[in-house]
Amino acid sequence: MTQTPTAQTPDQGQARAHFTVPDKHPMVTVLGSGDALLRVIEKAFPAADIHVRGNRISAVGDPGDVALVQRLFDEMMLVLRTGQPMTEDAVERSIAMLRASGAGEGDGQETPAEVLTQNILSSRGRTIRPKTLNQKRYVDAIDKHTVVFGIGPAGTGKTYLAMAKAVQALQSKQVNRIILTRPAVEAGERLGFLPGTLYEKIDPYLRPLYDALHDMLDPDSIPRLMAAGTIEVAPLAYMRGRAQPVFTNVLTPDGWRPIGDLRVGDLVIGSNGEPTPVLGVYPQGEKDVYRVSAQDGSWTLCCGEHLWTVRTASDRRRNKPWRVLETQEMIGNLRAAHARRYELPMLTAPVHLPERKVPMDPYALGLLLGDGCLTGSTTPSFATADPELAQALEAALPGVVARHKGGSDYVLNRIKSPGDVVTLENPVTRILRELDLLRTRSHSKFVPDDYLHNSAEVRLALLQGLLDSDGGPVAQAGRTCRIQYTTTSILLRDDVVSLVRSLGGVAYARRRPADGRKPGLAKGRQVEHRHDAHIVDIRLPEDIAPFRLARKAERYLMAGGGGNPSRFIDSIEPAGREETVCIQVAAEDSLYVTQDYLLTHNTLNDAFIILDEAQNTSPEQMKMFLTRLGFDSKIVITGDVTQVDLPSGTKSGLRQVQEILEGIDDVHFSRLTSQDVVRHKLVGRIVDAYEKYDSENGTENGSHRSTRGKAGHKGK
Repeated sequence: MTQTPTAQTPDQGQARAHFTVPDKHPMVTVLGSGDALLRVIEKAFPAADIHVRGNRISAVGDPGDVALVQRLFDEMMLVLRTGQPMTEDAVERSIAMLRASGAGEGDGQETPAEVLTQNILSSRGRTIRPKTLNQKRYVDAIDKHTVVFGIGPAGTGKTYLAMAKAVQALQSKQVNRIILTRPAVEAGERLGFLPGTLYEKIDPYLRPLYDALHDMLDPDSIPRLMAAGTIEVAPLAYMRGRAQPVFTNVLTPDGWRPIGDLRVGDLVIGSNGEPTPVLGVYPQGEKDVYRVSAQDGSWTLCCGEHLWTVRTASDRRRNKPWRVLETQEMIGNLRAAHARRYELPMLTAPVHLPERKVPMDPYALGLLLGDGCLTGSTTPSFATADPELAQALEAALPGVVARHKGGSDYVLNRIKSPGDVVTLENPVTRILRELDLLRTRSHSKFVPDDYLHNSAEVRLALLQGLLDSDGGPVAQAGRTCRIQYTTTSILLRDDVVSLVRSLGGVAYARRRPADGRKPGLAKGRQVEHRHDAHIVDIRLPEDIAPFRLARKAERYLMAGGGGNPSRFIDSIEPAGREETVCIQVAAEDSLYVTQDYLLTHNTLNDAFIILDEAQNTSPEQMKMFLTRLGFDSKIVITGDVTQVDLPSGTKSGLRQVQEILEGIDDVHFSRLTSQDVVRHKLVGRIVDAYEKYDSENGTENGSHRSTRGKAGHKGK
């Protein structure tokens, strides 16, 4: 289109403008069928006289209106050049945008052409794009921010545009999954009394989300994507259901506690070994649970939706980030060419527990648990072929001397001082009695709790004593050196496994039956084995020294030392139904230590998450939802604060969150109005009429603000 310079008519104060439509654009595309678009323009600018001759359009009249008509035809031509047709609705919205721009409203420089030609998604022969300036700014905000709130009346495209952006992000591989959720307040989120299956119960509340999905994706692909967990649609109460049975142990600074006993503010241990607070505790009711077992024998229970951070061998080779999968996504997919597919994360540092005062040096206790005689029937003794260990034991036990009796036997005598009473108890015997270890034998020894749940330094010293006495390095060609420990005590076996895992290592236990084993030799005599032997194969991180004994430490280092212990999921099996609970922790990676030092979590990474009808969330639900945000994820929350259906006395989480998060970096509030309604024109007028009524009568959604808890509207 070409235009002539505007000519003024001073005596009448009018302006003139002329436009020429290029021949390649038929006039019907500019004026509309039956001049419908021209009539919209003439109605909008009554102070401008518009004439059409051939492919020339002229306007004369009020300078302001003529200037807007001139800009309008420019914008229309820009849209038509993209191949997109102009409609009556598009012309009306273009006029509204130009008038808002001329009045100085808004802080952006977007033009109608920029708004109307911004394609979000093309699917099944139609293109989804914003239709108003506020909608464009809403869509742009979703691109620029991690958390976006779309607040406005019904019909403004809040959810539909967010859904389109979610599908776009999934198709462009910006995210791995889409999660769509909304509160089911009409049933109080207590759906048990409704007839039918779970999906039949929740379907009415989620139908708008399903309908939007069918507009944007091939309907045949949606069941497949939902079955694979790529798209999840669920009520808000079910969305948080990444749960474990209430009796499942979680590690805290004070030791193991059932997850069902935890409260907000309690501390649990994160993947870095440090304490992290619990942000939320959400009972989930009775659920089907599964036993997730790793190849080292560790296991825990969780529901099918519980989240696990994992990676595959391919991820590791390509240096790709860890992925997050639900338990049910991995079932039936645990092997890749007979190798275990999913690797689990390990502790990045030993578990940090508060130091407890203990009556005996931990290294000395480890030596005695390994090669000490603690029966109490005689003076405590120690057997070793390494004088270095006897000397170390003596140095660690004040008031005790290790007297060599011959061969590998040492007696731990009390050092007598002048004037001592002969009946004074041996210090070692006294401490063993205090620790409940006196009279234990090789098959009944154990590690006292005060040593198991102590600082990393205490736990490592104890493990070093155990390994120096009853363990040793095992070199393997082409691999880092593993450690082998042997005991006949089941309790001591489990305690060693726990010590290793708490330091970031892995331990595999196996049993050698006593029956059929070749007898041992003691002073030349054959000795039958009375108890099964338990062999523990250990791998520790490279920065942890398992031995103090010089010959073992040297051999361990020469054989390659420690490395990178690893764990893989071995099996996932149904384990019945249990009462469950979900927790949220503050750790940056959201991981916490559960049973057997397995790491699991409850956030959503690499996901596009939409919370619809958010005005019907409580403040607690809103906080729960927002704190589920994981890495490389995006959250869009939509709602209409004038349509709250919460029970009387319950504050809307969407209203409260605006007071709390307004101004927070990377959180954006997009507010749409009746001018952004993209349904029938009458809808916008109805919204305006209600707002005017409420403003004039001091009401909110039709009820008096002072008594709205008693009237029809229940929101706060």
